[in-house]
Amino acid sequence: MSEPATAYALVGGEPGVRALVDRFYDLMDLEPAYAGIRSLHPDTLDGSRDKLHWFLCGWLGGPDLYQQRLGHPRLRARHLPYPIGIAERDQWLACMTQAMHECSVETELAQRLGAAFFNTADWMRNRGG
Repeated sequence: MSEPATAYALVGGEPGVRALVDRFYDLMDLEPAYAGIRSLHPDTLDGSRDKLHWFLCGWLGGPDLYQQRLGHPRLRARHLPYPIGIAERDQWLACMTQAMHECSVETELAQRLGAAFFNTADWMRNRGG
């Protein structure tokens, strides 16, 4: 019996994850609705793109590219310097939801990932509102 496909495989492996991450950051740059989270990032998003790509590859069940390059992600600790409240969480989630939709991530998978993204994004909050 074969193993069920990972979310990594279902989004198209490394090229699919890269496309999703690139669309996510493109939207962050383009859409005024995401200006709040964009302001928390450096002027150039190249490093952020790479780090999220590497992280998501492993998080979705593919190779642990982030850990191979930078060690344990320590997500909450790495995000503590940035004010993340409900508004920032919700902007991040809306941007990722739009990116998944525009990258044609299958609806059921996008819903499952959306729930998992919510849990992670909510855990990153370090202030109210």
